[in-house]
Amino acid sequence: MQKFVIEKQAVAGTLESSDLQILIDRNDGKGIEIELKSSVENQYGRRIREVLQNTLSNLGVTDARLMVTDKGALDCTIVARTIAAVHRAADAVDKIDWEAIEEWNV
Repeated sequence: MQKFVIEKQAVAGTLESSDLQILIDRNDGKGIEIELKSSVENQYGRRIREVLQNTLSNLGVTDARLMVTDKGALDCTIVARTIAAVHRAADAVDKIDWEAIEEWNV
């Protein structure tokens, strides 16, 4: 499993309907912190956080601060945006292992 370390702030996604925007930043030694803004947080907030956490775990990210604005994104979109944000923040855009990602159980 690859392990990514967040080195700088990065953004992925949009604020369009059915998408979400993730701003990820360093959180040295403080674990994963997720700030979620979503109009469907009461119904799906727990699931959104679970998908974010599982994706970060699959990427080996142990310390990160995420500010997430959800506009009704499906799980697959949440995973894709999280992967993009992590790779940008870790300066590893060219190191995506798509075969490993296909095996994830999100």
